[in-house]
Amino acid sequence: MSYVNAIPDLDGQNYGKWFQKLEIALAMANIDYATQSPAPEDPIKPVRGQNESDPTWNACEAAYDRAWTQFDIKRAQWNASNRKCLMIFKGSIIDAIRMAIPDYATTTEYLAKVKSQFTGSSKDYSATLAEQLMSKKYAGGGIREHILEMSHMANKLKTMEMPLPEPFLVQLVFKSLPKTFESFHVNYNTQQDNWDLEKLIGMCVQEEEMQKAQGGGQYVFHVQQKKKNFQKKPFPPGKHQNESGSSNAPQNKNWENFPIEKASA
Repeated sequence: MSYVNAIPDLDGQNYGKWFQKLEIALAMANIDYATQSPAPEDPIKPVRGQNESDPTWNACEAAYDRAWTQFDIKRAQWNASNRKCLMIFKGSIIDAIRMAIPDYATTTEYLAKVKSQFTGSSKDYSATLAEQLMSKKYAGGGIREHILEMSHMANKLKTMEMPLPEPFLVQLVFKSLPKTFESFHVNYNTQQDNWDLEKLIGMCVQEEEMQKAQGGGQYVFHVQQKKKNFQKKPFPPGKHQNESGSSNAPQNKNWENFPIEKASA
């Protein structure tokens, strides 16, 4: 029931997510038989041939009886699955949409009608999502999260019958990275092996950490050099301390802690 309760209400804009959660809930509840298989058909009654012997005919009738027994069991299971699935379908759709869908006898017919009503809106959403995926850029905050977000967007497109090949998604990720990853991308293109998303995440995280370490070292060196140069900077003309040390003393507090030479006579 926790999976059933997690199904979002179908409101016209979330068909892909609704259908995905619906499949998970039905599978976990083990009631998806009617959605995976058509309704069992009645066994075909055998017809006795003119030259058929009694033992052969008796065997055919016995097989027919066993088929009916199996049919009754499967039909009962299918009917229970079909009834429960239809109840979950209708219970997870808002009233305005549910009232516009006719009552169908089977789950497959009902789902087909729901899908036909939201194909257009799903196409619009998938086009927007695809455009966002193509133009997405990494703006910091963790490259692992960035790649996982792009992977999640690709998975959404997959539920809307727009699957992307993994090598293509890998290239989209490279395209979304800043210029500091250009050499990293070139090195990847020179390799014969293709990375999957898991390896791409690991390598990108490693590259980002290395860039941070190098950039941090350069930054510390730059600050130290700037401070050193600042300490060696002479006082501006006219700012020398006189012999008494009272007049002409620098008023800027930044110069107070530096050694000051006395002015020549």
